[in-house]
Amino acid sequence: MRDFVIMTDSCCDMTAQMAEELELKVLPLSLLMGEDTYRNWLDGREIGFHNFYERIRAGATATTSAVSVGDFEEAMRPILAEGKDILYLAFSSGLSTTYQSAVIAADGLREEFPDAKIYVVDSLCASLGQGLFVYLCAQQKRAGKTIDEVRDYAEATKLKVCHWFTVDDLNHLKRGGRISAATALFGTMLTIKPVLHVDNEGHLISVSKARGRKASLLALVDRMEQTAIDPKNQTIFISHGDCEADAQFVADEVRRRFGTEDIHINYVGPVIGNHSGPGTLALFFLGTER
Repeated sequence: MRDFVIMTDSCCDMTAQMAEELELKVLPLSLLMGEDTYRNWLDGREIGFHNFYERIRAGATATTSAVSVGDFEEAMRPILAEGKDILYLAFSSGLSTTYQSAVIAADGLREEFPDAKIYVVDSLCASLGQGLFVYLCAQQKRAGKTIDEVRDYAEATKLKVCHWFTVDDLNHLKRGGRISAATALFGTMLTIKPVLHVDNEGHLISVSKARGRKASLLALVDRMEQTAIDPKNQTIFISHGDCEADAQFVADEVRRRFGTEDIHINYVGPVIGNHSGPGTLALFFLGTER
C-alpha cells in the first residue's frame, strides 16, 4: 500500500503546531494590503494575526487571492515523485477558486504520474470548520485507513461539520456583499448581531439575529444544542477575529452545558478575517445536519 499525504490550505486556520503534529502539507492563500503581499502561513510568519486585525481596525483594506495552479503543481510534484499519493482537502468552492485550481493541477499531474492517486475533495468548509474537517480526516489516516477510505470518510462527513458564527461589525459583511448597506446601518444603530452559518453549498448564509453581543454568542451554543452529535465526547473548534475573551466565554458555555473537554481555540486567519472583520466568533462541531 502506497503512503499518502493529506494536503490542505491555510484557510483551515489551524495552529501551525497542530498541522505539524498531523503531518499536513498546508498551502497558503495570499493577502494584498496596500502595496504589500502577504502569504497566510499558519504561523503568521509574514503577517501576525493580531497585527492584521489592528491594521483593519485602523482602516486598512485588503484583497485576497487563491492558491494558484502553479503553486499546487510545485507543492504536489515532489510528493508524487517520492512515490506517495495525495489527498487534498480544499477550502470551500463556494468561497474561493482554490478548489478549482487544485482540480486543474491534479488533472495535469495525473498524466505525469499515471500510477499515483491524487484526490481533491471540496470540503465546503471554512476557517476552523475546515480545520475540524481536516483534523477528523487526519485521525482516520492515523488509524491506518487507506487513502480511498479516508477520501470516502471525507465525502460522507463534510456536510455534518456545522459552522455557526457571528460578527461584531456588520460593515465588513456589507463590503463583501453579504448584507445591504441599509441593513448594516440600522443593525449597527440597534446593536443587532447576525447569526450566520455555512450552508450545504459552502456559502455564508445569515440565519437569524440577536440583540447584543452576548446574546449572539449564546445563540451559537444554542445551535450546537439543537444538532450536535454526542457533544460531550466531541472535539470542538472555536475561531475568533482577535477577541479571545469571547472565544473563552463560548468555550466555557460549551463546557457548562455539555461537559465537553476537547476544545481548541485559534484565530480566524487574515484571508477569511479580511471578509468577516475583527470580533468574528465561530463555533464548529459535528451535527446531524448543517
